[in-house]
Amino acid sequence: MSLALPPATRDALEQWQAQMAALDGAGANTLRAYRADLVAWLDFLARHLGQPPVPAALAAASQSDMRAFMAHERGRGLAARSLARRLSSVRSFVRWLAERTGTEATAVLAARGPRYRRKLPRPLSPEAARDLIARIDEEPRHDWIAARDVAVVTLLYGCGLRISEALSLTAADLPLPEVLRIRGKGGKERLVPVIAPARAAVGDYARLCPFPLAAEPRGALFRGARGGALNPRLIAAAMARARAALGLPATATPHALRHSFATHLLAAGGDLRTIQELLGHASLSTTQAYTAVDAARLMEAYASAHPRA
Repeated sequence: MSLALPPATRDALEQWQAQMAALDGAGANTLRAYRADLVAWLDFLARHLGQPPVPAALAAASQSDMRAFMAHERGRGLAARSLARRLSSVRSFVRWLAERTGTEATAVLAARGPRYRRKLPRPLSPEAARDLIARIDEEPRHDWIAARDVAVVTLLYGCGLRISEALSLTAADLPLPEVLRIRGKGGKERLVPVIAPARAAVGDYARLCPFPLAAEPRGALFRGARGGALNPRLIAAAMARARAALGLPATATPHALRHSFATHLLAAGGDLRTIQELLGHASLSTTQAYTAVDAARLMEAYASAHPRA
């Protein structure tokens, strides 16, 4: 951290993050993002107030201080959505600090960032998802690499995994069971059914893989060309080539396959609570975005079938 914080402020920040990790299960990436948000705020206050901010000054930040901070961040080019997340981090920390010290922090806790339109997931149609997986299988490369890429994207679409979750599988997971225990964001575990095509695709890859997977049960299941753990950028590149050949939009990314899994499951009659558990969302509100997607697709179909006179 380049910002020189007073010891009391630094200790408070460390204790807050320790509590988030221990009680809230926040993962390393989440903690780094929160810390970056807080450092930006603390750095601004140090210059805005003319002195390093001590805990009492943080809780006593005024409405004008918060407005100045938001104006400063927007002036630096921070997007509305990123600023909203940054303010959420600040409020979370200051709320914890106020409860711990018995102080009031009304202005900080009341601060609200600019409104922004939440982007809906961009799922593929069922046909496009199947075509994309089939196209990846046709790429003119080594058979085992084609089988590997098909196995990964089939797990993303067929099981709703994040790319990081698929690539965290180890050789010890072979042969894939009917239900996988997945450790997702924040270390939270969930059970995910594995459809037969996904088990078959992974089995095909394992048979063709030139590296001795069974000899390293704790090693990565999916390997790169030199035998190391597969880099997710290679899957993104394979999908980019396939979508270009099929004329699909740039939004057809590995993560879009996870969105497609959820949207198609909802369209088939799946309930939101079940989909939330399968995706590993901490909040149902995150999963509810798929109801908006489903409604949007319904309206598009209605408009095309019943054009205005």
